[in-house]
Amino acid sequence: MTTRPSAAILCPSARAAIDISGVEKVYRGRGRIRALQGVDMQVARGEIFGLLGPNGAGKSTLVKILTSIVAATRAEGHVLGMPVGHKPTLARVGYLPEHHRFPDHLTGSQVLDHFAALSGVSRAARRTRQPELLELVGMREWAGKPVRQYSKGMRQRIGIAQALMNDPDLVILDEPTDGVDPVGRREIRSLVQRLKERGKTVLLNSHLLGELEMICDRVAILVRGRLIRQGTIADLTRDSSRYEITVRGGPPGWVEAGRLVPGPEDATRFTVAADQPEPLQPVIDRLRAEGRTIVSIVPVRESLEDLFMRAVGAGEGTTGGEAAP
Repeated sequence: MTTRPSAAILCPSARAAIDISGVEKVYRGRGRIRALQGVDMQVARGEIFGLLGPNGAGKSTLVKILTSIVAATRAEGHVLGMPVGHKPTLARVGYLPEHHRFPDHLTGSQVLDHFAALSGVSRAARRTRQPELLELVGMREWAGKPVRQYSKGMRQRIGIAQALMNDPDLVILDEPTDGVDPVGRREIRSLVQRLKERGKTVLLNSHLLGELEMICDRVAILVRGRLIRQGTIADLTRDSSRYEITVRGGPPGWVEAGRLVPGPEDATRFTVAADQPEPLQPVIDRLRAEGRTIVSIVPVRESLEDLFMRAVGAGEGTTGGEAAP
């Protein structure tokens, strides 16, 4: 039997905010649909963690299990130090669901007050936190206007403020930038960074890979109900890291044809597989000894999108998300 590493080992900087293993969800009805199959995931306290995957991968199901909206068929582990499904722990969790809807006639201030009251936040705490959060999300001047006058980005910002009214330790944002214009996405990214600076743990569920790449400390890739990659983007792309070297003239005789890549017409470009500069030094020395002019040396690694597509391709043979026999 394989021993699973402890949360302290996986997240050495702090005890894990989320540490779950073997999470399974089977939907019964017309057949049995296995939405999640043995998901193990660890999120450190104080980090921004991105959960990504194609449509139907099980991301929203996993989030709903973490927030006790959906009961898992099987789950082990803890959220904020308490067992998964422990209802009182939700008082320490802030949640912005995908496709949330606030009553159009309510003002931004009323939205915050109403949903905080539903979460059990005292009247005094609501009065204290509301101005601070409206300022944090850049909605102070719109607080007295009805939601029907808000743009999509403004609705998202009020939604994030709503998720913070209970001063949570863990903030779960499900597609927070979906449908938001580039300016709004940038503002929401900045807001998420400020949450981290305040010591909050943020779990982002999104399909906008570029957004996640810019702000996440670590990511996990879920494909057809299985978590098939987890770690920092640097760690997950290390095996594809390389340097592209461009030199004047034709290719050096000692560079294999398989390492040549397209470059300028009057120059040669080739790759050196490495994620650190040390292996480049002998190559540079040799080029100089031959009198070569080095035009550029550029570090290259997979983008999160490249990593995602590779991971999805590797996970196509899994059986998650399909009908169970």
